Amino acid sequence: MCGRYTLTSPDDLVHEFGLFELPYDLKPRYNMAPTQEAPVVLGGARRQLKLFRWGLVPAWANDMKGAARMINARAETVHEKSSFRDAFASRRCLVCTDGFYEWKREGKSRLPYLMRRKSKQPIAFAGIWERYVAHDDEVVHTFAALTTDANTMMSSIHHRMPVIVEPADYDRWLDPGITTREGLEDLLRPADDREYEMFQVSEKVNSVANDSALCLRPGPDQQTLF
Repeated sequence: MCGRYTLTSPDDLVHEFGLFELPYDLKPRYNMAPTQEAPVVLGGARRQLKLFRWGLVPAWANDMKGAARMINARAETVHEKSSFRDAFASRRCLVCTDGFYEWKREGKSRLPYLMRRKSKQPIAFAGIWERYVAHDDEVVHTFAALTTDANTMMSSIHHRMPVIVEPADYDRWLDPGITTREGLEDLLRPADDREYEMFQVSEKVNSVANDSALCLRPGPDQQTLF
């Protein structure tokens, strides 16, 4: 799964996603957590950046209590599950990040690692989004990130990782004319190990209350796991 991620250089999103400008005053984030608002890119005549809440709530849900459990959708079954299939067919997005955390269990300890591009450029998770109308008529937009099998590097820590969409595939992922899995099958794959690095970081990231550059401070184990 993917339960935390970073967006340390939000100004880079303009160039990366071909945006006209950033419509929000985005601050660097070092520990993005479920249920928080986070930037996603939508398609259309011109790509748009929006702030949606992380944790998908289906339009038919009775309430938003399950949002924290719906932060990820498995790429293998996203087109079948009732909570995700409509969004997968018609409401796909790019989740804006530049790194993500996973934890390695050693005894009773959970040691956090960060995976990012060696170039430190932005990363786009494959995402899906929903529009939910609450009982008080408040409209809430939510999203989930797709996950797939871990690549070789990540598999030493966890068996899953986010689906990462490469820049050449942004338009296809956002294309509303593609409504079936067949047109996107080849995108739902693990990322190429050769473009990424992974290293242990500070245990400060274990608490969602910590959201500063200190989260990225290298941990005691500095060997990259590939």
